[in-house]
Amino acid sequence: MKLTEFFTALAVMAAVTYLVRALPFGLMQRKITNRFLQSVLYYIPYAVLAAMTFPGILYCTKQMLPSAVGTGVALVLSYRGRGMVTVALAACAAVGLMMLIL
Repeated sequence: MKLTEFFTALAVMAAVTYLVRALPFGLMQRKITNRFLQSVLYYIPYAVLAAMTFPGILYCTKQMLPSAVGTGVALVLSYRGRGMVTVALAACAAVGLMMLIL
C-alpha cells in the first residue's frame, strides 16, 4: 500500500468515525424525554461491549469447552456480586484447570 493510499484511507476512517459520533449531537436539539428511548440508549454501551468481547472469550482457546466453563464461572460469580478481579481470576483458573484436564 502506498503512503498516499494509507493516509487517504486513514482520513476517510477518521471522518466516518467522527460523523457517527458527532451527528447525534447536532441532530438532537432538546433533551430526550421518552423513557423507552432513554433505557435503550442507556444499555447500548453494555450491548456493544458484550458483542465485541463474547466471541473473543469463546474462541481464545483451541477448544470450546474450557472457554465455555470459564464463561460460566464468570457469569455465576458476577451474578453473585463478586468483584471484577475475583471473577477474572476465577474464570482464568477454571479455564486453566479445564485445559489441564483435557
